[in-house]
Amino acid sequence: MLSARQIRKTYPTRSGGLSVLVDVSLELAAGESAAIMGPSGSGKSTLLNILGTLEPPSSGTLLIGDQEPLWLEGDALSRFRNRAIGFIFQDHHLLPQCSALENVLLPTLAGETDAAAPDRARDLLARVGLSERLDHRPAELSGGERQRVAIARALINKPRVLLADEPTGNLDRKTADTVAELLDELHAGSDFVMIVVTHSPALASRYVRRWELVDGRLAGG
Repeated sequence: MLSARQIRKTYPTRSGGLSVLVDVSLELAAGESAAIMGPSGSGKSTLLNILGTLEPPSSGTLLIGDQEPLWLEGDALSRFRNRAIGFIFQDHHLLPQCSALENVLLPTLAGETDAAAPDRARDLLARVGLSERLDHRPAELSGGERQRVAIARALINKPRVLLADEPTGNLDRKTADTVAELLDELHAGSDFVMIVVTHSPALASRYVRRWELVDGRLAGG
């Protein structure tokens, strides 16, 4: 379902190239989940951005399903990303003027009309415990509730891959545990790949497969 091979990322600097990722390879089958750990600045977010096609690698290959998205450009890449990949960030990035339901539906507005999307959005919000908050705007929700809306939004297009970048980083411990449990519940029995990037050993311990990013290289798995 997801295969990355020999991913390298080097940024130019005045003193030469700065290597952030060095020959990173990983592979996850449909339905698998994993955690990637590492300290701040280790390249975790860069790797997640590359896996999510938000940023190109300097070299290497990426396969999601039967597609090689690194070969896509412009609108074709945007359409692929919108349909195949769901993102959860440390900051929920909800639109403040939109309700919880409208925020969840945002990814469905690009491309062909999806008549089933509103019902699917309501079902997802019910699954994350927000069936009574459909019309509430982000300012009317707690931090944990806003992150649950973001999780529902990430799943609205039934992605092949779900990428979570420090999904509990801005939450207190109790709320973080609740969100982590929710992610596990939503992933159980599903066929999408889930990768969680975190510096939290407690969150990483929930996953059988764990990697650590050290000096640009991936260890473990």
